[in-house]
Amino acid sequence: MKEIYGTLVDIRRKVFAEVARIAYNDLDISALEDSSYRIVPGEVAKYRGDIFRERAVVDERLRLAMGLDVREIGVFKKITDGFDKVDIDTNAYEKPLINVIKFACEACPEKSYYTTNNCRNCLAHPCTNVCPVNAISMGKHGSIIDDEKCIRCGRCKDACPYSAIVMYERPCAAACGVNAIGSDTYNRADIDQDKCVACGRCIAECPFGAISDKTQIFQLIKAIKSGKRVYGAIAPSYIGQFGMTTSPEQIIEAIKMLGFVDVIEVALGADLTTLHEAKEYLERVPEDIPFMGTSCCFSWTLMIKNEFPEFYDQVSDSGSPMRYTAEYIKAKDPDAVVVFIGPCTSKKLEAIDTKVQSDVDFVITFEELMGMFVAKNIEPSEIKIEKDDDDASALGRGYPIAGGVAQSVKVVAEKLDPSREIHIQGANTLSECAKMLKIAKAGKLDGYLLEGMACPGGCIAGVGTITSVNRVKRQIEKYKKDSSYETPLENVKIEEERKLI
Repeated sequence: MKEIYGTLVDIRRKVFAEVARIAYNDLDISALEDSSYRIVPGEVAKYRGDIFRERAVVDERLRLAMGLDVREIGVFKKITDGFDKVDIDTNAYEKPLINVIKFACEACPEKSYYTTNNCRNCLAHPCTNVCPVNAISMGKHGSIIDDEKCIRCGRCKDACPYSAIVMYERPCAAACGVNAIGSDTYNRADIDQDKCVACGRCIAECPFGAISDKTQIFQLIKAIKSGKRVYGAIAPSYIGQFGMTTSPEQIIEAIKMLGFVDVIEVALGADLTTLHEAKEYLERVPEDIPFMGTSCCFSWTLMIKNEFPEFYDQVSDSGSPMRYTAEYIKAKDPDAVVVFIGPCTSKKLEAIDTKVQSDVDFVITFEELMGMFVAKNIEPSEIKIEKDDDDASALGRGYPIAGGVAQSVKVVAEKLDPSREIHIQGANTLSECAKMLKIAKAGKLDGYLLEGMACPGGCIAGVGTITSVNRVKRQIEKYKKDSSYETPLENVKIEEERKLI
């Protein structure tokens, strides 16, 4: 979606850059009151029916970017209302993380079937013949579907020889693998926060940009400016995010220019996760549990907890790469403030919902990081820097590509115990993950290591990424080949890490 709808990407980045600009320049919060006029200038609307609605939507985006809640349409509140609660240099998150901006929502119809002008008003009328509830009648120009009678079985669509009947589904709801999106009284999208697993797919798929998440940009910059020792922990999917000609070293140096003390690759933590999960699999499967699930994607594990609780104890006890990297940084510098920089929104929820909270202080996405670069006029590709030594193995750097986690664990487990043959199965998108778990429930995946990823293609397609999935995949594959170590077992830094954590 972000590669197709350029206007949405443009608005999001302008909002992030504006919040970063206010924080870096120590501007009074009143600067936020006219920010929407800078982001959406002029008198003529460019995106919606009128410019006032455009600015109103931007105002809510600005509030979310500050870590504030969206405002109710029928209740007057200033854009700065509640700012005193988030005007801090520590984590300011309060649930809900994912929010619908109600007056940006176009109240798209929910799943339904309708007849297009491809209908030839044929004599056979297969659509009426197969409908089990008599919801279809023939009109003067073609078939007519009674939406109140229709049970959405899709038989009419399959039966039509002209493909004249199509299924329409609300994009955000179609993308949600846990059925967390419904409708409010006015048919606008509404998120069931008890079901939501913060994968952010609805954010990526809404063509109107009506759904957004909260950020910590403002609080992070305040922490940097207060003199705290801020470290970045950057996810391996950062490769290729900031331009084809930008090297990993240039990106890391650009982050340091924002005020970070140092930046550590989370692929280092991925190596630790690989070792832990490989050993855990060898010890637990099949003696204690019939199969084991990976632990890296928080949305995947949260979905299991909510919808397949009987399998929750079969998810690996190993920490995520984010957790291990944060522990490594804090072990080396107890005064460190750790910022995870990655592709997804669910890491924000992981950092506040689990024991990771004490080690991960902030979470931002690559898109939010780009806003900080813009605010400071930093262009990573123009920075001159020499290549650093490798921190992680090729397997660790392959984690963000679907199948990368399970493959890494398989390779290491089989090296640790050559007598074992490890079977792996993976799924990406939560709907596919649910199908995989149903197959496992039937006993057809016993003995397997199951990898679940919430995003199509893996972390490289996370909602916080900023470039083509295929391009990033190629760049990561190239970067893996340049690694000094193939597996964590060959990484000379691993022993040091394990002693520190």
